[in-house]
Amino acid sequence: MAHQLTLTTPVKAAGLMVLAGASFAVVNTALQGATMKMGASAPSVTFWQYLIALGFYLPWVVRHRAAAIKTGQVWLHILRVALAAGGVQLWTLGLAYVPIWQAIALILLSPFFVTLGAGLFLRETVSMHRWGAVLLGIIGGAVILEPWSDRFELVALLPVGAAALWAASSVITKFLTRADGPETVTIYLLVLLSPINAALALGSGFTLPMDAIWLVVGAGLLTAFAQHVLVRAYSLADAAFLQPFDHLKLVFNVVLGFAVFGFLPTGSMWLGTAIILAASFYLLEQERRQTV
Repeated sequence: MAHQLTLTTPVKAAGLMVLAGASFAVVNTALQGATMKMGASAPSVTFWQYLIALGFYLPWVVRHRAAAIKTGQVWLHILRVALAAGGVQLWTLGLAYVPIWQAIALILLSPFFVTLGAGLFLRETVSMHRWGAVLLGIIGGAVILEPWSDRFELVALLPVGAAALWAASSVITKFLTRADGPETVTIYLLVLLSPINAALALGSGFTLPMDAIWLVVGAGLLTAFAQHVLVRAYSLADAAFLQPFDHLKLVFNVVLGFAVFGFLPTGSMWLGTAIILAASFYLLEQERRQTV
């Protein structure tokens, strides 16, 4: 029985990771349809998406509400959620202008920003190998963006900004978990995200085109489901083991982007992504050696 558990648990974790990636790809497709194709305001879409997701988690929040008062780092929690909200806003806004394949490829830069932040702000030791991986990842991002090309537009930097803000939020999360438990960190994120998104959506009046409502509702429900599946996967296996399966989300997004919108990746996307993935696996290998 023990051998069977050892054998099947990683397989189950990998399957959950793939399911989460596929679910997020559907979410991204719905968001792009609502914003790029139906003209919905990105801040309004984001507000309703995460408010619906919060409704899914509300019973859990109520059940663990006592954990929220056990912190002495309230302002850091607020800063972390504000950065996460900024990342969400830039991501949804980016999907209103940038093809899915380009946006999701650029989001792969987030681990490199995390490494950068951990070295600069958490004073963690960052070896020359890690700095080399960060530089290689940035080069991969530049290949995807093609800033030297006539096709380059500044809006293509929105997913890069989202990756940077999410990375900053992750760095603060790492600092917070030195004193606070996962329940406290999660509750502050869920509870504070909607008010911050609401403040950012004030200008658009929270309105959505009628045709976009079903897409946003579906995106909200699927966001909650995908997050739940993702957390479950991480509870069953190490992040280093799951990382290759997480990268499969790129394939799902490319396929859906082509099937639904006809977005066909350029050759630079494959070259740039290959560079980013090579740097990612190199970074993971360095992390593994550090923990051995």
